[in-house]
Amino acid sequence: MSYLVDTSVWSLALRRDVPDATREVAELKRALEAGDEILVTGLVLQELLQGFNRPKAYSQIIEYFSVLPFIIPEREDYINAADLRNLCRKKGIQAGTIDALLASLCIERDLKILTTDKDFSQIARVSSLAVWS
Repeated sequence: MSYLVDTSVWSLALRRDVPDATREVAELKRALEAGDEILVTGLVLQELLQGFNRPKAYSQIIEYFSVLPFIIPEREDYINAADLRNLCRKKGIQAGTIDALLASLCIERDLKILTTDKDFSQIARVSSLAVWS
């Protein structure tokens, strides 16, 4: 299985003060141990780095992410994300710009998103986005 892991899961997984109580963090650990493909993108990395201000944690995140395959969005990905966001809006679903891009990357690359953010479940209602559950 191939996953794009959202910031919400990485944040929980990398925090020392939060036990690994979520199913999503347990699935991330299982997937990493099983050798499943775990992909990341610059937006997720940036959001994580903005949330950890301890220098050691900051450096560790960069190190961890340096070994993971990186998705670099292309022009068409941004167009698809805009189309997806517009579709969501027409259906009465609020989808943020970053969420629409991450969802679009998953749809176009046949990835499942691993997230605790319920907004992705809403996006999946009107698209072919696969959300791990």
